[in-house]
Amino acid sequence: MSRADPAGAVRKPNPLWTLGLLRSELVTTVRRWRTLALLGVLAAVPVLIGIAVRIETRDGAPAGGNGAGPAFLTQVTNNGLFLVFTALAATLPFFLPMAVGVVAGDAIAGEAGGGTLRYLLVAPAGRTRLLLTKYATVLAFCLLATLVVAVSALAVGVLLFPLGEVTTISGTRIGLAEGFGRALLIALVVAASLVGVAAVGLFVSTLTQSGIAAMATTVGLLVTVQIVDQIPQLHALQPYLFPHYWLSFADLMRDPVYWDGLTRNLGLQALYAAVFGSAAWARFTTKDISA
Repeated sequence: MSRADPAGAVRKPNPLWTLGLLRSELVTTVRRWRTLALLGVLAAVPVLIGIAVRIETRDGAPAGGNGAGPAFLTQVTNNGLFLVFTALAATLPFFLPMAVGVVAGDAIAGEAGGGTLRYLLVAPAGRTRLLLTKYATVLAFCLLATLVVAVSALAVGVLLFPLGEVTTISGTRIGLAEGFGRALLIALVVAASLVGVAAVGLFVSTLTQSGIAAMATTVGLLVTVQIVDQIPQLHALQPYLFPHYWLSFADLMRDPVYWDGLTRNLGLQALYAAVFGSAAWARFTTKDISA
């Protein structure tokens, strides 16, 4: 196929066809064994944390008494709802973005490597619509992966620990219903925090025809950025790195909520989505995929 797609420029796909393409992409992505394995690992993390806390505290010792472990760990034994916050804090630095990076890296490169990309463009989708559909699929996976962690953690927390009023970081107490509402809001913020890495992965996916190479590159970039974010000498650069404000979701457990870090995080993710989404579009719309 040539660099320009005359047929795609003339034909206007039916909106229902576009929704059908999105549904097909979502189903295909979720049914892949690789995706199921990633979701299985994410679901297992809260189980392991819950069991470990239960074993550690069976003799009355506090969980994470030495200060080690993810945020909210010491509160889990008092309220199982805190296992949701702990599991998200444990998976957000690496497990969740790694899973998103794998799915995003394979979005375009996997189709190109499998020889199916040019056939997708024969349909009246056009490159822009196809790219948007791929990105929407990755964003849906961000939400799905986050909810898998949250639901698994909630189930384990209910089974192993008591539930009750929630003590915020500020020391005030809120009702269980409001605690569930904040847990849902935190899950949504965590999912939104993955928008940036999803855009980076999609851009990398347009640069190669090897899905494995795109996935490895995306995960490698994730690890590199995480390391850079921990080097004190690079503090001037760190506020511009997409994972820098990830753990700001903990501010939703303050009373009142502290919004500064949250807005910085969401704004930074939107910036990465705009920059790398535009770069992916520029690359994909001019890419030769005739091979």
